[in-house]
Amino acid sequence: MITSLLIANRGEIACRIIRTARAMGIRTVAVYSDADAKALHVRQADEAVHIGPSPACESYLVGEKVIAAAAAAGAEAIHPGYGFLSENAEFAQAVIDAGLVWVGPRPASITAMGLKDAAKTLMAEAGVPVTPGYMGVNQDPAFLAEQAEAIGYPVLIKAVAGGGGKGMRKVEAAADFADALASCRREAMSSFGNDHVLIEKYIERPRHIEVQVFGDTHGNIVHLFERDCSLQRRHQKVIEEAPAPGMDAAMREQLCAAAVKAAKAVDYVGAGTIEFIADASDGLRADRIWFMEMNTRLQVEHPVTEEITGVDLVEWQLRVASGEPLPKRQDELSIDGWAIEARLYAEDPTTGFLPSVGSLDHFIIPGDRVETGITEGDEVSPFYDPMIAKIVVHAANRLDAVEILSGNCGGVEIWPVRTNAGFLRRALSHPEFLAGDVTTGFIGEHERDLVDRSHALTSLRQDAAVALIAREINPVGSSYGTPADELRFKRPGDVWRQRIGFRLNASDNLRVALADSEATETVTLPNDWLHRFTSSAATASGVVVFDEGEALAVRTRYAAVAGTGCASSGTILSPMPGRIIAVEVAAGDAVTKGQKLVKLEAMKMEHSLVAPFDGTIAKLSAIAGAQVSEGALLIRIEKAAE
Repeated sequence: MITSLLIANRGEIACRIIRTARAMGIRTVAVYSDADAKALHVRQADEAVHIGPSPACESYLVGEKVIAAAAAAGAEAIHPGYGFLSENAEFAQAVIDAGLVWVGPRPASITAMGLKDAAKTLMAEAGVPVTPGYMGVNQDPAFLAEQAEAIGYPVLIKAVAGGGGKGMRKVEAAADFADALASCRREAMSSFGNDHVLIEKYIERPRHIEVQVFGDTHGNIVHLFERDCSLQRRHQKVIEEAPAPGMDAAMREQLCAAAVKAAKAVDYVGAGTIEFIADASDGLRADRIWFMEMNTRLQVEHPVTEEITGVDLVEWQLRVASGEPLPKRQDELSIDGWAIEARLYAEDPTTGFLPSVGSLDHFIIPGDRVETGITEGDEVSPFYDPMIAKIVVHAANRLDAVEILSGNCGGVEIWPVRTNAGFLRRALSHPEFLAGDVTTGFIGEHERDLVDRSHALTSLRQDAAVALIAREINPVGSSYGTPADELRFKRPGDVWRQRIGFRLNASDNLRVALADSEATETVTLPNDWLHRFTSSAATASGVVVFDEGEALAVRTRYAAVAGTGCASSGTILSPMPGRIIAVEVAAGDAVTKGQKLVKLEAMKMEHSLVAPFDGTIAKLSAIAGAQVSEGALLIRIEKAAE
């Protein structure tokens, strides 16, 4: 058995691997960048080695530094986790050549399945059904456009070395193809160092179903059943579950057999996932499920498989890498109950899901299994993926599992970093999701309703009113009894505290104004406010309240917030640190509402900043290729005369 292990990763997956390794008596070594010097995975490991500056391309993605760290720490093996170098065949071979144990598949298997075009060709030869499309070597844009026409729109452009939804674009019409191809290639080159693409027919009602496979060095390969990962945003998985809704025993046997056949075609060793796309236009049918790609690593969503099978997949990885046979045969594996996982991100759905960075001053995530790499007081860095945690539940059936997870998401309390917890809760409560009728287009079809937090804000405003009154009577967060005599009402329903003189205003900023300041609106207290319990926390300027996965901060003194610095005033600021990759306007240009102005690359994704109204570019500070900090002035627009 391996005795010491270096984890070539960070965040929640590094912490996840450390947990299993420690239980097996294996010494763990963490690696870290400047940004992660005080990270949780560094604190949890037995030893930690610094490998470079904060950008991943100068630290976590530099294989030579990782191998040197293993040698310096006396580690016997390297586990890559997922992302970064986990599917890099050259790195895997370098680890082996350095005399270390590689906890992953053989480099040849990674190579065979690493490029989507080659993998599909191989699978077709092995008798596994594949999605129609162009997978050739000709990358001339005009030729690719011709292939897209031949396949028929809509089509999907996919980076052959892609993953995680990056380097992927849906194209509805020929007129949009060139721009989508260029954007896809830029993102693919930035993320994977390879801008080659393939073209696929876009399935109108697709479901994403994948099968967990596992092989050992003794020739054994098993499957651990399927997962449904259809609920996605921009091709990035958001909620995953196992087993897949609507999958009957016969269909499961056929699908899982195809997955095992695919793994055997590349003599697979270790944990891997065979991903399929299903056309759900007429429900789930075995003859409308095609091979899409293989991930030659552990998946982010592996906990749901662990929950329904009772298997520790990381332990299996370490045992297989040590030369042991698989701990169980196929006939010893079965499905127990239902598991579901939600990815909690540091992002603000109300601003187009822009990532949110900063300190986690208040941090509570309820649940029996929460996979995270951060704790209260840590920071969400702009340098890496903005996922905060995975909230995982297991229950006897799907509806029970969904109900528990919805409650957990609703109970998330994080501040001042914004999260998608409320968005997750609304998605889990949607009738179509509850019915199991979800395709990869679900979020796009219902995004407006899922992002709308008006119902929660109504409750939050009332909670804020109660919390602010209670702040003067009892400690914030305590149960509230009858208030003191000095509490008075200016008129029924208004919150008015004569002694300290504040009024609670329900504007977009929801601030508490001083008595002599102009009031905008007052909050009507609920009938049960005297006995209402409010989940809240004190801040330097007031209080923040939490409900239904949403957070709302209010101030106990007036702080002017003029229109400068917000898009509604025409001032476009960088929403986060990043690099400007395109400037699509010039000073003096007339622009229309919704027109793309600047493309910003941050947290491994491209973000388009658009005009908030019709007007003219009065000032242009954005320069293509420049690095910008959060809050940097990029553009100022003068509103068109009405």
